[in-house]
Amino acid sequence: MLLRVKQLNLSAGRPIAVLHRDTAKKLKIHVDERVEIKCGKCEKCSLSSKPHCKHLGKKIIAVVDLAKGLLKENEIAVSQEVVETLGVERNALVHVEPAQKPLSTSYITKKILKHTLSYTEIHSIISDIVNEELTEVEIAYFVAAVGLNDMNLNEVISLTRAMIKVGKEMKWNHKYVLDKHCCSGVAGNRTTPIVVSVIASAIDHLKLDAVIPKTSSRAITSAAGTADVVEILAPIEFTRQELRKIVEKNKGCLVWNGILGIAPADDKIIQIERLIQLESHEQLVASVLAKKIAMGSTHVLIDIPYGKTAKFTKKAAKHIKSLVEKVCAHFHVKVKCLITNGNQPIGNGMGPALEMRDLIAVLTRNKHRPLDLEKKALLLASELLSLIIPKKEAEEVCRLMLDSGMAYAKFKDIIHSQEGSVRESDIAKKLQLGKFSELIKSHKVGRIVEIDNKKIARIAYILGCPSDKGAGIYIHKHSGEKVFYNEPLFTLYAENKEKLEHAMGVLKQIWPMEIL
Repeated sequence: MLLRVKQLNLSAGRPIAVLHRDTAKKLKIHVDERVEIKCGKCEKCSLSSKPHCKHLGKKIIAVVDLAKGLLKENEIAVSQEVVETLGVERNALVHVEPAQKPLSTSYITKKILKHTLSYTEIHSIISDIVNEELTEVEIAYFVAAVGLNDMNLNEVISLTRAMIKVGKEMKWNHKYVLDKHCCSGVAGNRTTPIVVSVIASAIDHLKLDAVIPKTSSRAITSAAGTADVVEILAPIEFTRQELRKIVEKNKGCLVWNGILGIAPADDKIIQIERLIQLESHEQLVASVLAKKIAMGSTHVLIDIPYGKTAKFTKKAAKHIKSLVEKVCAHFHVKVKCLITNGNQPIGNGMGPALEMRDLIAVLTRNKHRPLDLEKKALLLASELLSLIIPKKEAEEVCRLMLDSGMAYAKFKDIIHSQEGSVRESDIAKKLQLGKFSELIKSHKVGRIVEIDNKKIARIAYILGCPSDKGAGIYIHKHSGEKVFYNEPLFTLYAENKEKLEHAMGVLKQIWPMEIL
């Protein structure tokens, strides 16, 4: 059926097609089923002897929604994702036909029934996720099937390989390609920019044939992800060619992995996991390692925090460690897993600007720097470097890089290469905090015995994190410290009054500190 495109400037995060109810009846199509949309001739094409559109004949699969008064029977409204893929203009003509369910849906059903999937079946599912051929509901069924029924080792290896193969891969002409990853769940914990700066400067200092091309994610459950923090000072979106130039010049980088095409299924799966609040340890391992292997990493450090309010229990952390080591052995990647204490936030600031302030304080050796963040970053950096040089030497060199200022110099080099400014006046301006704030004080005398990571993250989110860079929470006191009546505990920051007031209301219901 030939229909005329009506653009609604609708961005849905996936290809959506809205049909008139009568048109849907003629096509015998229902809500949430699929149609194939194929680019036809637009008005300019019709007036020319040669096709005007280079996208003529290109097609995409879209999920159907229905409307009546919004459209005429000969019209179709499409989301921006369809517009961008097909390159269609307003009033363009497109061919619309029912599309069959992909074969991968039968494999999802197979996993729901607790059967083991082959590599071919898993690859089919991951490929269809990336190509937008599965609906959100079908992806949710796959996530739930994996989360509830688990995967054996061969399935995890197959899932990792499939995630790699459906995306892009990077190759480096270096003996050592280093990387690190934290499995999250701990508020603050912004160690990555420090670790990358220390390692990259150590590579220069020791003249090692190595690089650390660090790609990071945006926040999933925390107040900020590394990408959210770094983009305060510099752009984080680069092509693979641009990334390569930055890394070769500086021995490292601090970029976002979202536009590189590295393991692209991961972001789509994480989005569904967040919606249904279900995460599989097997999926997590495959997701993390697929990105590392696709980036060409040869030596990887994995930080797995555990704790009462962290993402994992100690038992779960040990399971993940074992699984990571087995999968890395299969792909011939040298790995070290650290199971670390995640019982409280690390650093003082929770939120993009606050976390950047913390890590710069560590790099510049500020006397008020958060020593817990420094200790954690040095541990991770030395353990990563010890994968390629003796451990004692790694510890000494990492400390030297930090104390000498070479790590901070390297950090500024990376920021400059990523087209950011490292002038102190610009940094100070970009790290301004939300103009609305509230100092929270203690109503009792005692000792802090717990700070809840999840509650801190939720309050920070309500304050506007991570999109509002100046929003967040500054913690004045940590677990184990004594507090007196009316002594500051933490300060809330927001960029508008309404968010601060909302957070204050929520704070009464989910108080994050326990004082005894």
